[in-house]
Amino acid sequence: MKITVIGAGAIGGNLAAKLSTAGHDVQVADARGPEAVRAEVLESGARAADLSDAAVQGRDVIVLSIPFGVAGKLADLFASVPDETVVIDTSNYYPGMLSEPIEAVDNGQVESVYTAELLGRPVVKAWNAALAETQRAKGVPAGTPGRLAIPVAGDSEEARKVAMSLVDDTGFDPYDTGTLADSWRQQPNSPAYCTELTLDELPAALAAADRVKDARIRDSLPERFAALPANPTVDDVVEMNRAAHR
Repeated sequence: MKITVIGAGAIGGNLAAKLSTAGHDVQVADARGPEAVRAEVLESGARAADLSDAAVQGRDVIVLSIPFGVAGKLADLFASVPDETVVIDTSNYYPGMLSEPIEAVDNGQVESVYTAELLGRPVVKAWNAALAETQRAKGVPAGTPGRLAIPVAGDSEEARKVAMSLVDDTGFDPYDTGTLADSWRQQPNSPAYCTELTLDELPAALAAADRVKDARIRDSLPERFAALPANPTVDDVVEMNRAAHR
C-alpha cells in the first residue's frame, strides 16, 4: 500500500518504520519539516516528505500521529483527498497534560468522533491503545503465542479491515471493536488502554470500560506516574495502568 504517516514522533516514526519494513511504500511528513524524521526511520526505507499536497495525494492510507485536537489545522490539506483514502487516527486526549481542555470531549463526545469532525472526513481509530515502546519492541509475527492485541474502531467495515491488516503488519493481533462511537472503550485510561492484552483478554477489558471512572484514572496520571521508580520501564507503566482497575 501507499501510506503517508503524518507525525514523526515516537508513535508515528515507529509506525512508519514498521510499515515500510513490512513492504509498504511509506512517506513520513511532519509539521516541523522533513528534517524532523529520525535517521532510524529512514533506514527502514520510509521517505521524509514535506507536509503538503504531495504528501497526501495518491495515497491509500494516511496515518495521523499528531497531538489530539489539532486535526483541524489539516482540514484544508485533506479537502481534496479522495473519499476512498483510509485515514487512521492514533491520538489520545489528556486535558491539561498534552492538550488544552476541550469542552465537547469533556462533555462526552468520543475522541475520534471529534477528530473526524475537525478533519471533515471519517477516520479509523487504531494504535492509540498501546504505548510507543510497546509498539516499538513487542510486535511479533502472527501466530506467536502471547501476541498482544490492538483494538481498531471505525464506521466503515472496509476501512476497519484495511487498518486491521496494517496493525497485523506491525506485529500485533487486530481486534475489531466496531463503530467509532464505541471507540471510547479504548480511550485513556480504560482497562484496554496500554495494558498489553492478548486477543483473548481484550474483549473483557473493552466490556469493562466505564467512561466516568476511566476519565478519572486518566486525570490522575501525574500522581500515579510520580509514584513509579525513577526511569520507569514499559513494564512499570503497564503494571501501573493495570493496577488502576483492580
